[in-house]
Amino acid sequence: MDDRLPDLCDNHPDAVRWLPIQWQDFGAVSGFEGRIRTVRCYHDNSKVKALLATPGQGQVLVVDGGGAMDRALLGDMIGKSAVDNGWAGVVIAAPVRDVATLATLPIGIKALGVCPIKTQKRDWGEVDVVLTLEGVLVTPGDYLYADKNGVLVCAQPLSSVSDVD
Repeated sequence: MDDRLPDLCDNHPDAVRWLPIQWQDFGAVSGFEGRIRTVRCYHDNSKVKALLATPGQGQVLVVDGGGAMDRALLGDMIGKSAVDNGWAGVVIAAPVRDVATLATLPIGIKALGVCPIKTQKRDWGEVDVVLTLEGVLVTPGDYLYADKNGVLVCAQPLSSVSDVD
C-alpha cells in the first residue's frame, strides 16, 4: 500500500483532494486509510486523547493543531491508546513526541515534525468539525488515504484499480 496514492490520483483525478503538506511519518505503518474523524485544537490535546481512547474501528483521526510547532499533540501513551482501540491512523498538523516509541507502534502516524514539550490539559478543542488544511476541506465521514507519497481525502471510498479500460 506504500505507492497507492499515485494510482488513486491517476484513476480518480476529480474525486481526490491532495493535502499539500510535506508530512513526516512517525508510526510503523506508512500506508493506511479509513473514514475520517476530526479534532481542531491549539496547545491542548485533551480532545485527541479522549477520542483515540474510544473504538476507532479502522478510522483515521485528522487533527488541526493550527500548525503550532511548540507543543506536541501526540506522544507514546496516546499513540498506544490509538493502537489498542483499533484506529488505522492519525494525521496531525502539528508535532508529535516520543518518536522512538511511536516508530514501533503498528499504526500510521503523520505529523509536521517533533517537539518534546507536552500540551496543557484544559479540555479545549472541537470534535468532528470541518477542517481546512492548506486550503483543502477535510470533512468528518470522508475517506483518507495515506502513504509515503502524502495524504489524499475524498468523499467516497476509492479503488486504485482503474474504473476505465
